Amino acid sequence: MAVTTSPSASPRNKSKPKKQITTTTTTTTSTFSRPKKMQAPPASPAAAPSPAAVALKDSKTTLSIILATALFSLIFFLSISSSSRRSPFSASAVLHHPKPDPFLFPTRQTHRTVFRSSNASSDPTPPSIAYLISGSNGDSNRILRLLFAVYHPRNHYLLHLDLSAPQSERDSLAVAVEAIPIFRAAQNVDVIGRADFVYLKGSSTISSTLHGASLLLRLSPNWDWFIRLTADDYPLVTQDDLLHILSFLPKDMNFVTHSSYIGWREARKLKPIIVDPGLYLSEKTAMFYATQKRELPNAFQLFTGSSLSIVSRQVVEFCVLGTDNLPRTLLMYFSNTQSGHMNYFPTVLCNSHQFNKTVLNDNLLYAIFDKPPKEQPQFLGPSDYDLMIESGAAFATRFQSNDPVLNRIDTEILNRGPGQIVPGGWCLGEPGNDTCLVWGDADVVRPGSGARRLEKRIVGLLSNGTFRRNRCVVVE
Repeated sequence: MAVTTSPSASPRNKSKPKKQITTTTTTTTSTFSRPKKMQAPPASPAAAPSPAAVALKDSKTTLSIILATALFSLIFFLSISSSSRRSPFSASAVLHHPKPDPFLFPTRQTHRTVFRSSNASSDPTPPSIAYLISGSNGDSNRILRLLFAVYHPRNHYLLHLDLSAPQSERDSLAVAVEAIPIFRAAQNVDVIGRADFVYLKGSSTISSTLHGASLLLRLSPNWDWFIRLTADDYPLVTQDDLLHILSFLPKDMNFVTHSSYIGWREARKLKPIIVDPGLYLSEKTAMFYATQKRELPNAFQLFTGSSLSIVSRQVVEFCVLGTDNLPRTLLMYFSNTQSGHMNYFPTVLCNSHQFNKTVLNDNLLYAIFDKPPKEQPQFLGPSDYDLMIESGAAFATRFQSNDPVLNRIDTEILNRGPGQIVPGGWCLGEPGNDTCLVWGDADVVRPGSGARRLEKRIVGLLSNGTFRRNRCVVVE
């Protein structure tokens, strides 16, 4: 508070220090002109300084002190102004975000695609994706690896280690992020400092997701889609592939798996009442289950889905900032429902007349579930590689830490070396080294075979009436 009021109070008190300094100077001069300890005879009138000389000396001394004080005040004011211009955003580990490197963003024109038989004049504006990457205790290295695999200077990234991880691990993650040159140049990677508890079976996952989405809304006004990934996920295409395909799609399109068929979930997940301790306790404890069960709602239709959803910025603003009460009503309902994060976005979108026609019933994720499905999908391994790639999905889940199949994806799909970022059209370094140590225009994308696979999957979803048949409809 003192720092805030000092600059504003300084101009009002300029006259008072001048009087105080003049008085002090005059007193000091008078004291030295009449020393008490020396018994010398009084000076003759000719040797005594004239009043004009004393006044001139006093005025020079006063002027010097005033100038020095003014200079010090100016330096102090500039330092306060510089610190006040820093971002007040406390959730980021990096307190001050300077402007991004102009070499990355020389213009904001349409992107130039380095692709066979492409017509650069017809290329649409490239989109931007906001990623929330979450993990738990011991996941900092996995989060960094995932960040390297999905990084692009046009995107924005928010990293979250939940409260089960010690603060030292969170600090180490922030330090590691700050040490990467391209992250500092693009200023698009942040770490949440005040973390949340995340219970997979509870509603704290919804709370953490909306928290991260709201922070990303504040961090940047430019992104178009929001994706939440966990440390168990990994990409199957490069960001150049993904951005290239998304640039040809409407920015209000949402990739959300949804179904109004409840089936076995009614008795096992939707009717039981739970209380998520992550919402009210500071320590991780077991989930609380009530003995009573509740009926299914009739004020809205429930839809089930998946843990991963690719939703537009308009949907995030609708859930976080919108005046429609539907998102908050559903948030309150799912706060006592098992695995509410898998049902929240599908139910919000399909019950909203504004968005129910913008949903593509596919989240572009490859996963293998047991029958009947369990809480988590199966772990993927080297034997699943071919099916993953042929699916045309953009992401896959779940992977164990440092599984050999991840190394194969890095080498054959992402062209990424250990500890390096996936190279894109913005990387200008020499081949054989880390090509992304030298960068250029971030609007240049270089799509590869992954873009063709992803395009084939999306075209299949949009053609032959598939899109209309899979819109949000109620199964009687």
